[in-house]
Amino acid sequence: METVEGTDREREKDMGGDRMNTRDRIPVCPHGSREDLDFSLVALCDFLNRMVGTEIIYTSGYRCEQCNKIAGGEENSAHLRGKAVDIVPINSNQRYIIIEFSILKRVRRIGIYEDHLHIDLDETLPQVVMWVE
Repeated sequence: METVEGTDREREKDMGGDRMNTRDRIPVCPHGSREDLDFSLVALCDFLNRMVGTEIIYTSGYRCEQCNKIAGGEENSAHLRGKAVDIVPINSNQRYIIIEFSILKRVRRIGIYEDHLHIDLDETLPQVVMWVE
């Protein structure tokens, strides 16, 4: 078996699935690119897309410091490192399924907001936390 080297996009192509489409559906700020999204985050979102069975609405992925401030993000937000995504569930069932499958995939940082979910893979921040705002 050959070793896969190169960019995240090359690894995604080699791994199959719909990760290319998933990466393209996660918004990034105008000062960044989709290459700024963490490979593991894109893989998780691809998994969630397959498990949920209905379209997932992503509203934020990577953000630069300026766009993070404008969005009201935390100073040390995982979005700054491309390790977080915000999702707007279409209903309470989709919200439940996204949370359930995120936990099954060992996501250790989940924020539940009135209008969205924050799914976060940043291991530099406190782990095994779920917050509601």
